[in-house]
Amino acid sequence: MHFATGFVAVTALTITLTGAGIASAADAAPPKEAVATPAKPAAPATKPTDVVATVNGVAITRVEQDRASQALQAQNRMPAPTDPEQKKKIEEAALTQIVAAEVLYQAARKQEIPDLDKKVDAKFDEGKSRFPAKEDFEKALKDNGITAQELKDLLRRDIVISTYIEKQITSKITITTEQAKKFYDENLDKFKKPESVHASHILIGVDPKATAEEKQKAKQKADDLLKQVKGGADFSELAKKESTCPSGKNGGDLGDFGRGQMVKPFEDAAFGLKPGEVSGVVETQFGYHIIKSTGKEAGGTVPFDQVKGKIEEYLKGMEVQKQVMAKVEELKKVAKIEYPDQKK
Repeated sequence: MHFATGFVAVTALTITLTGAGIASAADAAPPKEAVATPAKPAAPATKPTDVVATVNGVAITRVEQDRASQALQAQNRMPAPTDPEQKKKIEEAALTQIVAAEVLYQAARKQEIPDLDKKVDAKFDEGKSRFPAKEDFEKALKDNGITAQELKDLLRRDIVISTYIEKQITSKITITTEQAKKFYDENLDKFKKPESVHASHILIGVDPKATAEEKQKAKQKADDLLKQVKGGADFSELAKKESTCPSGKNGGDLGDFGRGQMVKPFEDAAFGLKPGEVSGVVETQFGYHIIKSTGKEAGGTVPFDQVKGKIEEYLKGMEVQKQVMAKVEELKKVAKIEYPDQKK
């Protein structure tokens, strides 16, 4: 599924909708023989000049290419190209992906997938439920120039392709511990972990435009709270009750953070504490803080056992991608692929 995530989804045009919450990137795309729905959503344009490619007689239209180009830009967070050459490159990349997805789909549609309709509906409903309201979902569809039925067809198509990739390629790939360890040893720089602390805080916020009197009042409140903490009061409960930071609802817990992630005065105070220690009142541009260290980890190399699973997943994903690309090239060699524009 790793390759399908970034590959099929682009051609299925769910990337931009994914950002809004419709489906995961690997959840896009429909068979011709297995169901009554079309292989791809019908495009608005039907003129011969709108056909940019055909794959074994199946037309790919300019509309589909444009949609895929927009999805590709959204996936890579690229602004709309103003340079004609750049625009052309994006369009060519989008068309290449559509053609690749089509040859995969034509091979994949021969398989049988139990309860395919139910799987499509489940994915569709899952994506739709991520929107605050029905109107938001409909707006996302409209903004991307696609109907609900077209999205279902695309989801169906992608399930077919993804299932094919899983059966033919992914399920047959095994990454050994030796392979993972070799990658780890050869890329130790990728597994460096910086020094970090785990801390909680109580913030008495101060507006940047506050008067000297208001600042003094906030400082006094922070001093009083510090006395309570030093006197044995529960830090977490005080944070929930008194802190003006959103973390207050979690007892002031800020989680783990490294150097450079917090403002300097806060960082210096937090890293200067031993686990369990509480700081004095620390002033920053946000107000007055009382910081409690709840843990500290020295920097260093993450042990292999802690990253073994992620390395295996990464290596398997890379191998899947490599083999899918090889399969696409194999299928393209026996497919009849035509580009009408290139004949002119």
